[in-house]
Amino acid sequence: MAREFQRGHKARISDLTAGTDLYVGVQIGGPGLTFDISCFGLDADERLSDDRYFVFFNQPKSPEESIQLLGAQAGDTESFRVTLDKIPPQIQKLSFTATIDGAGQMSQIGPGYLRIVAGGEEVARYAFNGSEFTTERAVMLGDFYLKDVWRFAAVGQGFDGGLEALLRNFGGEVAEEETPAAAPPQPQAGAGAPSFAPPAQAAAPPAFGAPAGAPAPAPQPMAPPAPVPAAQGFAPPPGATPPPPGPAPSVHAQPTIVAPMTPPGATPPPPAPAPAPYGQPTAPPPPGYGYPPAAPQAPQAPAPPPGYGQPTPPPGYGQQPPYGQVPGQIPGQVPHGAPQGAPQAPGVAAALQQFKETPTGQRWTQQNKKMVRVDLGIGGQPVLARQGSMVLYQGKVDFSYKGAGFAGRIVGNATGQEMQLMRCTGQGQVFLAEDSTMLHPIELQGDGICVSAENVLAFDESLQYEVRRIEGHGIPGGALFTMQFTGTGTIVVKTHGTPVVLPVTPTTFADCNAVVAWSAAAQVVVSSQVRMRRNAYPGDTGESVNLQFRAAPGSFVVVQPYEI
Repeated sequence: MAREFQRGHKARISDLTAGTDLYVGVQIGGPGLTFDISCFGLDADERLSDDRYFVFFNQPKSPEESIQLLGAQAGDTESFRVTLDKIPPQIQKLSFTATIDGAGQMSQIGPGYLRIVAGGEEVARYAFNGSEFTTERAVMLGDFYLKDVWRFAAVGQGFDGGLEALLRNFGGEVAEEETPAAAPPQPQAGAGAPSFAPPAQAAAPPAFGAPAGAPAPAPQPMAPPAPVPAAQGFAPPPGATPPPPGPAPSVHAQPTIVAPMTPPGATPPPPAPAPAPYGQPTAPPPPGYGYPPAAPQAPQAPAPPPGYGQPTPPPGYGQQPPYGQVPGQIPGQVPHGAPQGAPQAPGVAAALQQFKETPTGQRWTQQNKKMVRVDLGIGGQPVLARQGSMVLYQGKVDFSYKGAGFAGRIVGNATGQEMQLMRCTGQGQVFLAEDSTMLHPIELQGDGICVSAENVLAFDESLQYEVRRIEGHGIPGGALFTMQFTGTGTIVVKTHGTPVVLPVTPTTFADCNAVVAWSAAAQVVVSSQVRMRRNAYPGDTGESVNLQFRAAPGSFVVVQPYEI
C-alpha cells in the first residue's frame, strides 16, 4: 500500500523501498491550462550549477541518464525515471516542479498528485489540489534530497512569477527570447521503463486525466501545446475559450418541503388554545405556520401545548431555541423572505473565525496568549527552541538537535541552567507552545535581559547567551545562577499566569522561585535577612531565598503568580 504524504512530510526512501531504480509520476491539470513539468538537479547549495541537470521537454535526460523524462503514461501527465545509484555526487537534490505555460493560476487546478513507484508497485503519493494555492504559477511539488541517505519530501511551495521565478530561485539564468531549434523527440510513453514502471491505473483517474484503459498518449513535438483531444469529454473545440466549470447543484436551491407536524399513522391532537396576542414583543408566531398569516386562518395541524406528550416542545414555549435558529422557525424551514440557497446559520467557518491564524508579515507573531509563530523566511536565520515545543509548521522546515557540547553540559548540570534545544531552519512558519503557559516575545536591540532557563521557550540564534552568577552568602554552593541574553533579536519568555513588571527601587525584593526575568543592567544580590533552612520548621514562613535588586532608574523585574 502506498504511503500517503502531506505537504511538509518527509521520509527516507529506504523506508519506502529497497530499490534505487524509481519511477516518478506527476498528475496535474485544469480547464484551459497547459503545464511544463521539469526536474532540477541541484548541488549542495541548492543551486543549478550545471545546466545539464535541468531535465525538461527540451532536454529529456541528464548526461549519465540517471534522470530521464519518459512522457505521459499510466494515467500520469508526465513521468520520470530516476536511478539513485547513478546520480553523480555533486547533485544533492532533485526538485520536481510544475509551471503553467500561458495564463492561469495554480488555484485553478483540480486534484493531482506526485507518486513514487518501485518494482511496479506504488510506494508513496503526495496528493494536492487548487485549494492549497492562490496566485502561484509555478510549484515545487516534491524533492529527492541527500542527507546521509536519499530522502523524499512533499514540498507544495509556489512562486507567482512562474518558470522565470523558479529558475532564479535555483540560481539559473533566463535566456533571451529566440527562435527555438528543433528539439529531439521525447521518448515514447513506456520506453525505457522496465520493471520499475507503474502498473495500469486501477482506480478511476481524475476528470482531466486520460480515460482508464486508454493507451498512453503519444509524445508531442516541440511546439506550442496542442489542445486536449476532444475524446477527453471536457475539452472545447480548437480555438474556443473553454467556459468556466459550472457550480455543482446546491441542495439548498431545491424547494423547501415542510414536514407534517403529526407523525404518519398518529392521531392528530386536538386544537391548541388560542395563541397569545401578536402584539407582545416576546411572543413567537404560533407553531405550525412557516410564515406569519395575513388574515386569520383555520389551523391546519397546530402543535399541541406543552406537556401534551410530545418529546420536544416547539421553541418559544418556555425554552430557548437551538443556537442559530430563529424563535418560532420550524427546523429546516426557510424563513419568510430569505432567498433559496442562502445560508441560515453561521456554520463551522464562521464559528471558528475568531481562532484563525493571525498573519502580520513579521518574523515573530503572537497568535494568542499561549502560542507564537515564527516565520523562518523573514530574517533568514535559524531559531533555537525548546525541544518538543513545536505544535505545527508549514513549508519547508528542518529540525535538528542543538547540543551544548561537553563543557556546556557540565556547566548546565552544575548551575541548573541547562536548556534542551532544537534548531529550526528552512523556509516556512513554525508554531510554538508548551504546557499551556503564557508566552511573551521580547525584542532586544543591542541590550540584554536575564531569564531563568526554565522560562525560555525560543530565541533567535543571533542572540548571545551565557550563564550568569548571582553571589550570595549562606546559599548552598555559594551562588545562584541565571541565563543572560544580549544582542539583537527576539526571545520568547514563558510564564505561569499573567506576569507583573515592576520598576527596580533600592527596596525591591522578590522570591527567587517567582522571578522570571530582569534587566541585565540591574545588580542582584541575595537578601541577608533570610537564613537558609534545609527543612521547614513550625512557625517558618516558607520563604527561603529572596533577591534584592539594585539598579539605575529604568531597570525592571518580572515576576509571575507561580513558584517554580
